[in-house]
Amino acid sequence: MPRSSRSPAVRLGVTLLMAALAVAGCGEREPTAAEAGATLKTHILKLLDEVSAQNVQVTDPGGKDIPCGDGKAKRTFAATAPDSYQGSAPYTLNVMMISTLGDIADYKITESTGAIVHMENEPTRTVVILESAKGRYSARGETQCLSRS
Repeated sequence: MPRSSRSPAVRLGVTLLMAALAVAGCGEREPTAAEAGATLKTHILKLLDEVSAQNVQVTDPGGKDIPCGDGKAKRTFAATAPDSYQGSAPYTLNVMMISTLGDIADYKITESTGAIVHMENEPTRTVVILESAKGRYSARGETQCLSRS
């Protein structure tokens, strides 16, 4: 087959291959601080809803950039709620939340004393800290330092 008849097909194939490699190399973009903050809020409120906590009180509404250098910022959010049984031990409440949070999103335990549990979700760049008290669920979190826009 003459070279000239292969050339358009070869060029198209190379173009498609380069486009596919470019897309594969980019991966997912990192969320902004505001996007990660909104995700954090959603995860914590859904967590408390899923463990059947009632009368949830938001103790840190977040929604504000906290500067952390290099033009980046992080966001926070926290909420607490009484356990319906009112006498459950903090460890028991944390274990219930660990299991539930893992079902909500891909959170992994990064540090735990039992009384305080740090869980991280790398794709959303969020960290949730479970620190329940007797008969009271408590979850707070923050995003990693991220771009403001």
